Amino acid sequence: MMLSELVAVLTATPDGASRAEYAAAIIEGNCLGKATTATRRLSNQRLGELYGLDSQIPIFRVLRRLWSTDVAGRPLLALQCAVARDPLFAATVVPVLSLVPGSDLQRDAIKAELRKLAEERLSDATLDKVTRNAASSWAQSGHLVGRTFKKRALVRATPGSVAFGLYLGHAVGFRGAQLFATGWLSLLDCTAASARDLAVEAKRIGLIDLRIAGDVVDLVLDRLDPAEGRT
Repeated sequence: MMLSELVAVLTATPDGASRAEYAAAIIEGNCLGKATTATRRLSNQRLGELYGLDSQIPIFRVLRRLWSTDVAGRPLLALQCAVARDPLFAATVVPVLSLVPGSDLQRDAIKAELRKLAEERLSDATLDKVTRNAASSWAQSGHLVGRTFKKRALVRATPGSVAFGLYLGHAVGFRGAQLFATGWLSLLDCTAASARDLAVEAKRIGLIDLRIAGDVVDLVLDRLDPAEGRT
């Protein structure tokens, strides 16, 4: 997930920066502190794949909008964006979220899901590397704890991460009460009831506009992404 790198590059660049400005901060400004130009270029490429790093991309605009207002939720915000943009990482969601809290990570289960997606395109060595990277990413988000042997832990959702989950669910077509029961909120170890409470808090702090009356949910997302003008 490259969370520390994402923190560094967003700290080094202003809101509304172009993709070229993000690349310049990473490659020329070396905001990540990489030793060689080659590793800077590789980091720029991978961060671009995971997050977009471009104010013209709606999901990144929303990530950047929430980044400064929900510091505690940053690992979860990064996770949500990375899962949305990286199919290989998304393939690891079920093997991790299905674990009972306190149980050991089953790396073979992650590798099997990756193999189903990649088929014969990735070698065993590459699959092993992707599995290790995925486990590291889930540890960065807080879903896994431990060094050599990783165990499932529950994360604590935040108003910003719930707002992002509602945005992502809305983007793929969910509406009304269904918005509180999507996979995007499952990523937060969040029940529908707790998600509603956090959504109300997100409304209170000005992230979204929301009206809930029984099963009727009226959600307006203009505050998250005024440039898009979503409703």
